[in-house]
Amino acid sequence: MNAIARLLSQDAQNSVSLTSQAVTKEVLFQIAADAFGGRLGLSSAQIRDALLLREQLGSTGLGQGVGIPHGRLKGLKQVAGMFFRLAKPIPFDAPDNRPVDLVFFLLVPEQSTEEHLQLLSELAQGFSDPAFRDDLRNAADASAIVQIFSDNNR
Repeated sequence: MNAIARLLSQDAQNSVSLTSQAVTKEVLFQIAADAFGGRLGLSSAQIRDALLLREQLGSTGLGQGVGIPHGRLKGLKQVAGMFFRLAKPIPFDAPDNRPVDLVFFLLVPEQSTEEHLQLLSELAQGFSDPAFRDDLRNAADASAIVQIFSDNNR
């Protein structure tokens, strides 16, 4: 199992959302921050602010309906991730101007650099594959999502 799948499989029911009704990027970031806050025992405001701070540097939308919002977080002990498949795509300021429906949130400890970049690279490589994106869009449940990430060895 690769590092991304391990992040999700630790608590698949709470780290994969297949029904989010977010209508804007800001609402989605708040939903993710609230979910992370409960799981990690950290302030959801602190998490949202870290995600928004990174987003101000430039959109984390990759194109092809994919976004990988991420941020460094003081007080975080280990990397955390969540995957959202949105019920309806939302604007994300992606380079291709397409709305986003597949979103992987990644939080890393403040001092983490190498691991952060490695995980972002793995995610970007996986999401660059049309079949991988299609599989995620068609997966029936959280365990299927984790399996798709696990099978992705590109």
